[in-house]
Amino acid sequence: MQKVLPRYEILIVAIASPLLIGVYKDGVLIENIKSEEKTSEILLKLLMEIAEKYKYGRVIYTSGPGSYMAIKLTYITLRSLEIMRGIEIAGCDAFSLNSETPIKAMGRLYFIKEKDTIITKKFDEAVEQRFELPSMLSEVTILDDNKPAYILPAV
Repeated sequence: MQKVLPRYEILIVAIASPLLIGVYKDGVLIENIKSEEKTSEILLKLLMEIAEKYKYGRVIYTSGPGSYMAIKLTYITLRSLEIMRGIEIAGCDAFSLNSETPIKAMGRLYFIKEKDTIITKKFDEAVEQRFELPSMLSEVTILDDNKPAYILPAV
């Protein structure tokens, strides 16, 4: 009888600080990594360290909305891994990782989701940014397209 190997997947939340990375085995969170360092300085290093421990075949990242620079850096890093190592990348809706609360855009502008439309709204007070890695990947809304969702507010 042939043994079925576990499937490892990675979930990256890089659109706000701290950077969150979850390692999932057969869809269940088994390791939680948190870093206050800049995405540009730590993401690839962490992914390489994870690759030494787990043979992961897919990486899901928050493709937006959120920090334009973090989204771009994450996508470029993952796209490179996809080309070099054949790792599948997928995008997910950032709102599925913060209980659908506003996501910082710039200044006092925040992205909010009204039904299926993402708009920007100005808030007088700062809104706390709290993203969490779900215990199960089935709780994450995977998007049809893995490209970054560059939703830029009007300046």
